[in-house]
This record gives sequence, structure tokens and C-alpha cells, in this order.
Amino acid sequence: MNKESAYWIALAHLPRWGYLKTNKLIIKFFHEYKLSIEDFFQLSENDWETQYGLEYKEVEDLKKAKLELVNNAFLAETLYNEGYELIPITSPLYPKTLKDNLKAAHSPALLYVKGNKQIMQEKSIAIVGSRNASDKSLEFTDNIAKLASKEYKVVVSGFAKGVDKQALDSAIKYKGQSIIVLPQGIMTFSSGFKKYYKQIVDGDVLVLSTFPPKVPWKVELAMARNPIIYGLASEIYVAESSDKGGTWSGVIDGLRKNRKIYVRKPDANENIANNLLIQQGAIAVDFDGNPLTDYKPTLSEVNKSNVKSNVNEPNENYENKIFDLLKTGEYTVKEIIKKLQLTWSEKKLRDYLKSQKEVETINKKPLRFTMKNSTVKQISLFK
Repeated sequence: MNKESAYWIALAHLPRWGYLKTNKLIIKFFHEYKLSIEDFFQLSENDWETQYGLEYKEVEDLKKAKLELVNNAFLAETLYNEGYELIPITSPLYPKTLKDNLKAAHSPALLYVKGNKQIMQEKSIAIVGSRNASDKSLEFTDNIAKLASKEYKVVVSGFAKGVDKQALDSAIKYKGQSIIVLPQGIMTFSSGFKKYYKQIVDGDVLVLSTFPPKVPWKVELAMARNPIIYGLASEIYVAESSDKGGTWSGVIDGLRKNRKIYVRKPDANENIANNLLIQQGAIAVDFDGNPLTDYKPTLSEVNKSNVKSNVNEPNENYENKIFDLLKTGEYTVKEIIKKLQLTWSEKKLRDYLKSQKEVETINKKPLRFTMKNSTVKQISLFK
């Protein structure tokens, strides 16, 4: 693998390609044509374009990548000398869970890791939540990590403040195993390697990154890392979420991909968006992670995270009127409020419509809404 590493680094980080485009190329050349990655890079530019049908811009990008091969070879040698390993998507060591969950469209072509690679093949859970989580959420995280460790499930952590860090620390406390998914290049995590040196040596912690090895922490990398956390997990538990940010977007993305996501049922006095995620299709669970199949939050509970108490609540008739109107065409929130004489604020109605699976958001300015399918069964939140 050492010999091929320079090529994989070049291919995995082609500017503006994205995972799907890169993986399509991998499938084409390494599966269909049975070429090794070294053979692929030894092809001439003319071969890429005329024999294999790559577009001019793709060939130009690959030409630039070829120029970096020498530097990549030195980087790969440094990585291996310092105990890091590279796992391409074609390797049997690449985690099957990640491939199954993210498919070709979202699976990174290359993983940089340090630690016990075998734990990527074990059953795993991710416990996610807000950076400024409440004590209740941190207690839930600790309890789920404890139960997971007893069942020999690996805890996947994003190493962020709050729930992520609690999940990692609890897995270690209960003698479990954990994967740390970094929002930065793996060579920039020196302080973390010192802190978790014993756990890494003992085989209980694996550190993983999908980014170029020397890239520092960035906000956009933290957001890009979240789907990897979800992808590495067989099960996903949400301790606490607001109605925006990394946890919220990660869960919504997971639900769109038909993932089962378990969300802690919030207490009556908690002003968080957990109920809104449950309304979106996540599964409510109790403190021990047991599904609460009969739990259905009311509209007031759903909107508790972002609706002021002095805003009048609608009745079931309002909901039916909104759906009936949207069956007839596309409308802005202002038009809906005016036509139906609603007492809702524009923000409240907009958030509510976005939360309804049967409602389609039309990305025009201003946003417009309509029903995806007039035959979709309406699910009332007012019961």
C-alpha cells in the first residue's frame, strides 16, 4: 500500500470533484477496466481522453494531480513512519458500514487512520448533540455509551465540545471502544494523540480523518465531517438538538437517507428541538434508549424550541386548510397567511411547512410551498 499511497492522496483530493465523481472514476477504471491506481496514473493524457472518454477538464485536473505525486510520496512516507495508515475505498479494511450507509455518492475515497483498524468492522453507535448540551443530555449520553460498551458496540465521536466529547469520555470510562472522527487533517491532532495515547496503544481508540493530512480545523470541515460520523454508525442516538446547526442538519440528512435515528424524548420543561425531529420521522426513546413507539408530540411540544408563547396556536381545522390550499398550487408564507387569515408569524409558518414531509419547498425567491402529492395521507399533530 505504501507504493500506491501517493496516487490515492492525489485522487482523493482532486479540487471540486466531490465523492460521487471520484467514486465513479474509481468504479470505471479499477472495477470495470481492472486497472491498478498506479497503472491509471501511468496512462497518457491522450489515453484518458480518447480511449477512456474523460472530459478535457477532468484530464486537466488529473494532469495537475500528477505534478503532486512526488510531494505526495514524501507525505505518505512521513505518515507511515509516524504510525498513520491510509485506507482507500477499494481496500477490504474500508468499513462496510460506511459504504452501506453513504453509498458511492457520499463515501470518501480515502481514510487516514491511526489506531486499531479492526474496530471499524464492529457494531457501532453514534451519540450526537449540541455543543452546549444540558446536564440531562450529558447524562443520557453517558448512559447510552455505558450500555453500548457493555454490548461491545463502538462509540463514534466527532470530538466536539458537549455531547460528542461526553460520548468519547464515557466510552473510555466504561472500558469500551471509540472512533474519533476529526474535522481536520490527522497530522494536526498531536495534542489529542498525546491525550489518548494509552487508549490508542491498547486498541480501544481509532482516530480517523477524511481530509488532507495537514489541513487545520475549519468550520466547513466540521460540517463535512458530520455525515461521516453518521455513516460509520450502525445506530444513531440524539441527546439534544436545536432547530439549526450541525446536529440538526446531520439528523435531517440522515432521515432523508432513510436512516433510523433515535432521539431522546425531552422533558416538558426543556426548550429544545428533539420533538421536532421526532415529528420529522426520528424515533423517540427513553433514558435507556428504548423506543417509545406510541409517543407522538403535540404541535405545542414540536414548536417549543422556536415559537414564542404569546403566538396563538392553530387548531386542526387550520392545518387542514393549509394542506387543502397547497394542493391547489404554489404559495409563499405571506400569501398563505393572508388567504387563510392565520395568526401565525411568517417564520413559524415557514418552519412548520419545512417540517412537513408531504410539503415540497420550491426554491424560488421568496420561497414557495406546495403539496408533493395530493394523495399523501395527512398526519395531524393536533390529536
